Amino acid sequence: MEQPKQILVIDDDAAIRKLITFNLKKAGYEVIEADGPGQAFEHLEKITPDLVLCDIMMSGMDGFTFCEKVRSQDKYKALPFIFVSAKSSLADKEKAVALGADDYITKPFILDELLLKIRSLLKRSEIYKTYGAKKVIEELTQVEKPKILIVDDDKILTKILASALEKQDFDVKIANNAFDGFNIAKEFKPDLILSDILMPEADGFEFRNLLNADKELKSIPFVFLTSKTEEQDILKGYEYGVHDYVLKTAGINVITAKVKAIVDSLKKERKKVVEELQHAAETIKLKVVPDNPPKFDGYLVEQWHQTYQGIPGGDFLDYIKLSSDTYAIAFGDVMGKKWGAWYFAFAYAGYIRSAIRFVAQTGEEHSPAKIMEKLNRAIYQDAKVSEIFATLSLIVINTIKNEIKYTGAGDLPLLIKKAKTGEILKVESEGLLLGFLEDSEYEDINIKLDLNDEIAIFTDGVVEAKNENGEQFGHVRIQEVFQNYKGDSFLKALKERLLQFTNMKLDDDTTALWIKRIN
Repeated sequence: MEQPKQILVIDDDAAIRKLITFNLKKAGYEVIEADGPGQAFEHLEKITPDLVLCDIMMSGMDGFTFCEKVRSQDKYKALPFIFVSAKSSLADKEKAVALGADDYITKPFILDELLLKIRSLLKRSEIYKTYGAKKVIEELTQVEKPKILIVDDDKILTKILASALEKQDFDVKIANNAFDGFNIAKEFKPDLILSDILMPEADGFEFRNLLNADKELKSIPFVFLTSKTEEQDILKGYEYGVHDYVLKTAGINVITAKVKAIVDSLKKERKKVVEELQHAAETIKLKVVPDNPPKFDGYLVEQWHQTYQGIPGGDFLDYIKLSSDTYAIAFGDVMGKKWGAWYFAFAYAGYIRSAIRFVAQTGEEHSPAKIMEKLNRAIYQDAKVSEIFATLSLIVINTIKNEIKYTGAGDLPLLIKKAKTGEILKVESEGLLLGFLEDSEYEDINIKLDLNDEIAIFTDGVVEAKNENGEQFGHVRIQEVFQNYKGDSFLKALKERLLQFTNMKLDDDTTALWIKRIN
C-alpha cells in the first residue's frame, strides 16, 4: 500500500494550525505540526516531508526567511512549498516566488482550493521523484551535446573541422563517402548532417537521395558544405530539401559559427513547438493514461507511465467499470512517436470506450473478443485512424469469480506469475493489429487467478529500451525481475532495473501494468 503523503504545517496561530491539520488528515494526509520555524527545523532534521505549508507573519523568524534558509540546502531545493498567509499584496507574492515558494494562498482560504493546490503540487513533484531529485531531472532534461555528422572525402578538412566543432561542445562523427555516411547516420542519429557535394562513388545529391528514401533519416537537417557557388547547384540543393549551404572558402571559424547558429535555430524551433503542444494538451485536458488506477475489490492494481521527455506519446491505458464486480482494462500502443502517436492514441481511446459500451449494452456475456471485433471494424472504417496501426490488450476481470478473460491485437505477451509454484506463464494471442483487416477475428483466453497470483503487461517502450551499447532490455530481463523481485511492488523493481540499465535515458514513452490478487 502507498504511504500517505506527509505535510509539514507551520503556523504560530494554534487555531489555524489545528484547522488545517484536521482537514488535511480528513483528506488522507499525514500531518506534522510546527508552531514556528524553530520547531520546523527540528522536524526537518528527522524527516523529509512531501510538502510544506507555511505562514509568513510569525514571531521571531518570518516565513520568508525560513523559506530562504530551507531552499539554501540542496536536499530541500525540490521540496514543494506553499505559503498560506493573510498578506495578499502582489509584492508579497512576487517575493515568495523569488525566494523559492511553489505557490501562495491567501487567508481566509477556501478549503477545496487549498486541497486542490496541494494535490496539484504533489503530482508535479512526483515527476522529479521518479529519478530521485529535481537536480537530477534538470540534468537529464537538458539537451545532450548536439550531434554532427560530417561527410566529405577531404580527410584533412574534416579532421580540422571536427576538432573545431568538438571544442564548441558538439559530438562529431566523420564519414569519407556517402555510403559510410548513410550507415553512420542510421546508428548515430545526428542532429545535423554536413555534406560535401563533390565526392567519389556518390556525390552529395545522391547522398541526399539516399537519406530522403529512409523515413528515419530524411527529416534530419541537411547542410551542404561545399566550394561550389554556382546558382544552379544551390537551387538544385534546395530542390533536394537541404536546409542551408556553408562555403568551405569561408574559413574554419566562420563554418563553425555558421553550424552553431543553424543548430541553435533548430533547437529554438523545436522548443517552441514542444511548448506550444504541451500548452495545448494541458489546456484541453486530454489524457490517454489516467493518473491512478481504480481500486478493485480483492486486488492490488498498480501502473507506471513515463512519457518521453515530458512529451505524450502513443501508449494508452483505460479502466471501464462494466458492473459492480466486473471491469474492463484496455492497454495499448499506437505505432509512432511523441505527439503524432498521442493524437491517434486519444482517438483509439475514444473508440475503445464506445465499443465496450456497445457490447455491454447488448446484455451479452462480457467478452473482450467481441469488444475487439467491434472496435476493429470501427477503426478500419475510419479513413484517418485506420492508417495508423495499434496494438491492444483487452482484459475483463471478474473480482467475484476471480477470473480473467483476455484477448489481444498484435500485442506483447501477458505474463502470469503463479504464487504456489513461482512459475511464469506467458500468454500470447494471435489477433491482428487493429485496423489491418475489416473482419479480423479474436478469441477469449480464460485465466483463473488463485490467491497472490500476479499479472504483468507492458508496452514496447519497456522491451525495446536500450543501454549505452545499443542492447535492448528485452523480455528475458523483464521476466527475471518478475520472477525474483523483492518487496511489495513489481513495478517499483522493474522501474529501478530499467532506469539503471538505460542510465536513466528512456527513448520512448513507457507503460506497465501490474495486478495481484490479495483476497
